[in-house]
Amino acid sequence: MKCTNRFGRVLCVIMFPVILAVSLSGCGSKEYTFAYDRNRNNSSFSVASYEQGKTMEAFASKLCIAAGDVVKGTDVDMSEAGAAGLFDISSSKVIYAKNVHEKLNPASLTKILTALCALKYGNLDDMLTASENVHISESGAVKLGLAAGDTMTMDQALHALLLKSSNDVAIMIAEHISGSVEGFAQLMNDTANSLGATNSHFVNPHGLTDSNHYTTAYDLYLISNEAMKYDKFLELIHTASYTSTYHDRNNNEKSIDIQNSNAYIKGEAFAPENVTVIGGKTGTTNAAGNCLILYSRDKSGNPYISIVMQSNDRTVMYTEMTDLLSEIS
Repeated sequence: MKCTNRFGRVLCVIMFPVILAVSLSGCGSKEYTFAYDRNRNNSSFSVASYEQGKTMEAFASKLCIAAGDVVKGTDVDMSEAGAAGLFDISSSKVIYAKNVHEKLNPASLTKILTALCALKYGNLDDMLTASENVHISESGAVKLGLAAGDTMTMDQALHALLLKSSNDVAIMIAEHISGSVEGFAQLMNDTANSLGATNSHFVNPHGLTDSNHYTTAYDLYLISNEAMKYDKFLELIHTASYTSTYHDRNNNEKSIDIQNSNAYIKGEAFAPENVTVIGGKTGTTNAAGNCLILYSRDKSGNPYISIVMQSNDRTVMYTEMTDLLSEIS
């Protein structure tokens, strides 16, 4: 199912009303306005922008559009996954889609949006300071081991966030950018909505389980597609291991020595011969099951985003993901 560059044809696939807004003042200014209903399982594909002196541009002109499942012509076994998708970025084509608009718990896939907001609104050399709120008591939650008063740069924090999936670091990033977790959650939702990811609602920066924290495989594609425009993000998800030092409140050194949780990067899982996995993000909770997003390239260098959510088992998840990648020609 291919994307379309014609605004009128985009409107045809929308399942609910969307407000078209234009900015009629200010040379070259752009404005996007969304009307969305979180109770409907469709994203706002048809938002348009108006640039003074230029023609209307469909919001989704360079995005993959999936109105429903896409399985025809594929040989993929996703029977154990709650949702899955394979998106050809260069061709704006959905190769495979299963339940991509179903609202699911994303676990640590949330941290892709956290990293996107950090890269967009922060600087890599920002100095972050941990508050008392970095203490996380939830059993099994991955932590770097931050204590109140610990300091590190945004660059160090992003390594811990995306490689180790540190939940305490996610809180420190959120508070640095927005002053509070609640304020950062609003920024996350505003950022997601601006990308068309309107079937999502985020209440924290780490993805630990909350009934009001959810997204869809398609929305994660939209968010990941934006994050992967940042060279730093691609560098981070491709990093196999990372060592560094940060400081406690008394300026004593504390060490970071972490490995990427992605089995493809660790050399524990293997993509088909014609596919190179650049990196991605893992996520696991009891509510979310086993989840994985990958950014990969084919032998010609064309990029793809693949997603598996709510798989029953980590090993099964990687088997399903490799099966999905086998659809890349």
